[in-house]
Order: sequence, then structure tokens, then C-alpha cells
Amino acid sequence: MQSNFKTSKQLAKDPQETAIAVLGWLANEPDLFSRFLALTGVEPAQVRNAINDPGFLAGMLDFLMQHEPTAMAFCEASGTTPETLSAAWRHFSSPGLDSGEY
Repeated sequence: MQSNFKTSKQLAKDPQETAIAVLGWLANEPDLFSRFLALTGVEPAQVRNAINDPGFLAGMLDFLMQHEPTAMAFCEASGTTPETLSAAWRHFSSPGLDSGEY
């Protein structure tokens, strides 16, 4: 008998896919995107190359996760679960001192 059970790992999106979805969403939110670029110092023309930099992705996800209403707006607009967004954030972010992974 075949099982239809899927682990949460199988159901979760790839962190890179989630980060790209965040970038696409931010690009369609001019005020947020401008603020994010201003905070990072990245020029709009540099974004295409920056997407390959894990540090840029970590910063972008940090930007989103620091404001819950913005994070929830992304989740609602993209159909991404908060758990998937959080998993992508943890994937790209350095462990904190409270994680025991330093």
C-alpha cells in the first residue's frame, strides 16, 4: 500500500525559491523596495547580480522579517506560509548567539 504522507521538508519550498519570490514581491512594492535598497546601498542595476549573493538574500529576508505586517503581506500575496518564509530566513541568516550554533 502506498502512503500519501509527505514530510514537512517535502512540502516546504526551497529557500532560494522563497528568496526570489520575496525579491519579486518587493520589486512590485516601490516604497518598500526603495527603502530596502536605500538601507543596503545596493543600486537597482546591481540587484540582478546580488540575487546570487547569500548575504544579500539574508539581508533581504531580515528586512522583511523585521516587520511582521510586511512579512504577513508577502505571505498573503504570494501564498507562502509564514513557516516557509521563516525557514528561508533561518537558512540564509547567520546563527545568533542564542542559537547555540556560534
